[in-house]
Amino acid sequence: MTATGADRDAPGARTWWWARRRSVVLDGGLALVSAVECAAEGVAFSGKAGVPEAVGALLGFLVGSVLLVRRRWPITVVLVSIAVAPAEMGFLMGVVGLYTLAASEVPRRYTAVLAGMATVAVFVVTAVEMRRDIAAQADDFDPSTWYVPVMALFMTLGLNAPPLLFGLYIGARRRLMESLRERADSLEQELSLLADRAEQRAQWARQEERRRIAREMHDVVAHRVSLMVVHAAALQAVALKDPQKAVRNAALVGDMGRQALTELREMLGVLREEAPAEVPAAVPLAAVGRAAAAAAVAAASEEGPGLAAVEGLCEQSRLAGAVVELVVVGEPGECPPEVERTAYRVVQEALTNVHKHAPGAEVVVRLGHRGSEVAVQVENGPSDAGAADAGLPSGGNGLVGMRERVVRLGGVFVSGPTEAGGFKVSAVIPVRA
Repeated sequence: MTATGADRDAPGARTWWWARRRSVVLDGGLALVSAVECAAEGVAFSGKAGVPEAVGALLGFLVGSVLLVRRRWPITVVLVSIAVAPAEMGFLMGVVGLYTLAASEVPRRYTAVLAGMATVAVFVVTAVEMRRDIAAQADDFDPSTWYVPVMALFMTLGLNAPPLLFGLYIGARRRLMESLRERADSLEQELSLLADRAEQRAQWARQEERRRIAREMHDVVAHRVSLMVVHAAALQAVALKDPQKAVRNAALVGDMGRQALTELREMLGVLREEAPAEVPAAVPLAAVGRAAAAAAVAAASEEGPGLAAVEGLCEQSRLAGAVVELVVVGEPGECPPEVERTAYRVVQEALTNVHKHAPGAEVVVRLGHRGSEVAVQVENGPSDAGAADAGLPSGGNGLVGMRERVVRLGGVFVSGPTEAGGFKVSAVIPVRA
C-alpha cells in the first residue's frame, strides 16, 4: 500500500495516475469485484424498486466500477458509496473508499466530514433494516427500545472504523517514509558538498605547504650561496695579490657552505618526519592537512634562527665586503619563534638583495621592539660604482616571499626605492599573531 524508491518501476512505466503497474492491476481487480458485487445487489434492488433487473444490474456495474479511480478521486468514490447506501449496494466500495480517503493527501477536515457522512448513512440503513427484520419477527422476538440503535451503532463502527484507522496509519507511514527519503537525499548532498570542501581545503593546505617549502629553500639557499659567490669573486681577485686574505675568504666560503648544508638538513629533517601511525577516523581530511601543515611550520619555527642571530647575519655580510650597521631600538621581549624567524628571514633576504642588486652599498638594519609588535627595516644606499658585480642571478621571488611571511602572521610589509637612489624594506609583525 506504500510506495518506496525500491518498489518503483522505471520512469517510463507510469500509466495515467498510477505510478506502478501493479497498482493498475490491483485497482482493476478491486473495481471488477466491486462492479460484480454492485451488479448482483442492483438486481435485488430492482425487484424492490419495480425496475427491470437488467437496468439494476447495469446501474450496479457502473457504480461498482467507480472504484477504478480511487487513487485519483477518493472523495468521489466515498460520495458515490454514500449515495448508493440506501440501495444496500457498494459494501466493498465503501470500505476501500474510506481507506483510500484516509490514506490520501486530502485535508483532514474533509476526511472527517466525509467519514461522518458515511457513518451516518450506514447507521441509518442498518437501523432501518434491523427494524424491518424485527418487525417481520415480532411474534418471536420483542427487543427493548435501545437494542436497534446500539446494535446498529456497533455494526456501523465495526464496518467503517477499521478501514478508516488503517488508512490513517498507512498515510502517516507513507509521509514519514517520504520525509526520511528527502532527508536522506539532502544529507547525501551535504556530505558530497562537505567532501568537496574537504578536498579543496586539503588542496589549499598542500599548496600552502609547497609555498612554505619554497620560501624556506629560497631563504636558505639564496642567501648562503649569494655570500659564497661574493666571497669567491673576492677570492679570485686577491688570490695572487694577498694569499693570506685569499685563505681567509676560502675558509669563509667553506663555513657558509657548511651552514647552508646544515640548514638544508634541518629543513629536510622536518619534511621527512613520519606522520602518526593512526589518524582518528572522525577527523576530516581538511583538518589533517591543516594539522600537518601547522606541525611542519611549528617544527621549522622552533629549529630556525631568531632575532639573536641577526648580528651574526650582519657580520657575514661585513665579511663579504658590505658596510652594514645594526641598530636595535627598545628592550627585546619574549616573541613566538615564528615571529622571530620571520623577522630574521626579512633581514636575510634584504641583505641578499643588496648583494645582488647594490654591491658595495651601505646598509642600515633597524630592529624595533614595541611591546606588542616587532618592526624591521633594512635600508641601503645607492650601489658603489667601484665595487665589482658578482653577477648573481635573481629569481624575482625574494620580495614576494617576504610579503607572504609577514602577511601570514597578520603584519604589514612595505618595500620600494628611496629618494637617495637606494632601496628600503620595512615590516611590522605583531607579537601575538
